[in-house]
Amino acid sequence: AQAAVVDALDVLWHQLVDFKTRRNQFLGHSLLNPDVPKGLYLWGGVGRGKTFLMDAFYACLPYRRKRRIHFHNFMAEVHHEMKLLAHENDPLIALADNIEKSTRLLCLDEFHVDDIADAMILGRLITALFERGVVLITTSNQSPDKLYLHGLQRQNFLPAIALLKHELTVLHIENGKDYRTQFMAREPLFLVPANEASEATMGAFFEKIAASESQRAQSIEIDGRKFPVKKFAWNVVWFDFSELCGGAHAQEDYLLIAHHFPTVFLSHIPRMHADQAAEARRFTWLIDVLYDNNVRLVASAAAMPDELDADGAMPDEFSRTTSRLAEMQTQRYLQLPHHARGISL
Repeated sequence: AQAAVVDALDVLWHQLVDFKTRRNQFLGHSLLNPDVPKGLYLWGGVGRGKTFLMDAFYACLPYRRKRRIHFHNFMAEVHHEMKLLAHENDPLIALADNIEKSTRLLCLDEFHVDDIADAMILGRLITALFERGVVLITTSNQSPDKLYLHGLQRQNFLPAIALLKHELTVLHIENGKDYRTQFMAREPLFLVPANEASEATMGAFFEKIAASESQRAQSIEIDGRKFPVKKFAWNVVWFDFSELCGGAHAQEDYLLIAHHFPTVFLSHIPRMHADQAAEARRFTWLIDVLYDNNVRLVASAAAMPDELDADGAMPDEFSRTTSRLAEMQTQRYLQLPHHARGISL
């Protein structure tokens, strides 16, 4: 399945290089433009290598006007930039113009839609980007037809789904194992149960990481936003689940934390039932953001990752979260450099 995607990426690579050559020639001699190549929509279960394949393609494409960014980061930028462009007649079209000026190829990792505001924005923005010749490659755990499946006013997002299927070549990476779970080296970073013994273990580990610079505080402030904490140092911060995932926090808040701290401690993750859907969704957002920025996570929980979705109410989201929590405990992941990829808030 991966080999088939490699073949499709290889075809697109040659099309983009040829497009660039022909466009340079046309601009010199004609008002005509060559046809823009079709992008790709790669989808499949967790751990199939979607991100790996897209990143390999991105790294070797000889383009300057290219961008690779996680979907969370992209939407954070979209909301931020639209506020700055509020004075324009149509801020979204102005944003599409700005993106087109700097980006011919846009690679979006972990594309999904679970918010009505994002759904309405994305429908128009994707249309405007395609009209401007931006080539899109995206990875997702869901097929286009299942995007925003049970979302509010989903009928208004259906034209955007039809557009994605028309403008992109959809490839399903079938079968395969979740390679994140194949790494055998483990660090005792996910402690079960979340009792006093786990708290003491985390406390001792925290002091080692903080190197005598830890401070107790009720809250910290990052870019004007306050977050309740247990402890913090310049390179590590400790939250309680009820404060970080139970409060009114959005993905942008988790991005601020991920960009500021290379290591995050999280205490007392519960088994989440159907009446805790909001907390569960925030938890999946948090893990996505920490993972994409190579943030090290030390946590205590009431159960192992694959048992945290107590009622099985969020199978798609939690399968990704479970997989990522497994990888985040491996030596390979722990050796990755902390970074905030592609963000320019």
